[in-house]
Amino acid sequence: MPVLQTLLPLYIPLVGWVTLGVILGRVLPRSVPERLGKFLFWIGVPASIMIFLRQADLTASVWLAPLVSWIAVLLGAALAVLWIKGQVYLAIGSSRSSRSSPRSISVSAKARTSGLKSHLSHWLSPQQLRQKPTQGSFLLSTMVGNTGYLGYPVALTLVGPQYFGWAVFYDTLGSTLAAYGLGVVLAAYFGMKSSRGRELLGALVKNPALWSFWVGLWLRTVTFPDAVELGLQGIAWLIIGLSLLLLGMRLSRIQSWRNVQQASVGLGIKMVLVPLILGYGLQFLGITGLPHLVLVLQMGMPPAFATLVIAEAYDLDRELTVTTLALGSVIILLTLPVWLWLFG
Repeated sequence: MPVLQTLLPLYIPLVGWVTLGVILGRVLPRSVPERLGKFLFWIGVPASIMIFLRQADLTASVWLAPLVSWIAVLLGAALAVLWIKGQVYLAIGSSRSSRSSPRSISVSAKARTSGLKSHLSHWLSPQQLRQKPTQGSFLLSTMVGNTGYLGYPVALTLVGPQYFGWAVFYDTLGSTLAAYGLGVVLAAYFGMKSSRGRELLGALVKNPALWSFWVGLWLRTVTFPDAVELGLQGIAWLIIGLSLLLLGMRLSRIQSWRNVQQASVGLGIKMVLVPLILGYGLQFLGITGLPHLVLVLQMGMPPAFATLVIAEAYDLDRELTVTTLALGSVIILLTLPVWLWLFG
């Protein structure tokens, strides 16, 4: 019951805004979410970061947040690589054993071999397993989370503005840099194109969220009248609602739900294994309390929409990326109670 009472103030607006966005995304022209996205990217989200940072507790330990973010990114990538290599090894081993088997092989042995092949085919065929674009999409889905548009409202609602700085540091100096830095490098390696790297790296440098982060730190020294401060808080929360609305609009455009089982493996790594391992690891190192919960919540976010931008730019497996985004946005409703129960 305590967990349910904690989640209700989050789930009601979260589900409400996202559902409204899904409905509006299906009836409004495509230009509406595009314009809303540009407004939030260039003005809305940077403004909310600057406003909420005024109330955040930015002690020296807050700089642990980007470090934890990078550890989560690298751990997710390592687990994904191990899983891909294991599947490729099993697929190749199964193929070799079937070729070397004598014709007198028993019916039961054939059935076992057929069953193993059928099990592997639920993930990907041996041919697909060797395709670098699919491997690249799977890898990206385990690395970078939606720690901005979704992570911010979750952290603000469940933890409060005081520790919002941990979420901002995790996102701007961790997830964002990882997506358009390491993510672009990996996409160039696994993808079919390599000419868009400068454009995406340029997008990282010009990302207004990074610049607003430093401006917000400076504005903490400026004192506003109480009425102005209250008005700014209202604007910031409205921007959070619009961000969830945009998330729903983007989800409404997703048509493909193929590769669900493949996507669920990547989400299991990104949204379950990584926060579980690092969540207990941080506790062992003495990081506890609400800052610890913020880090776990950010680690448990579904993959970021930046993964789709990168996948399209480098001709990765777009269908797998789209399915992972859609499925992850649903699974987050199931994993949040778990993190509150374990670490809240």
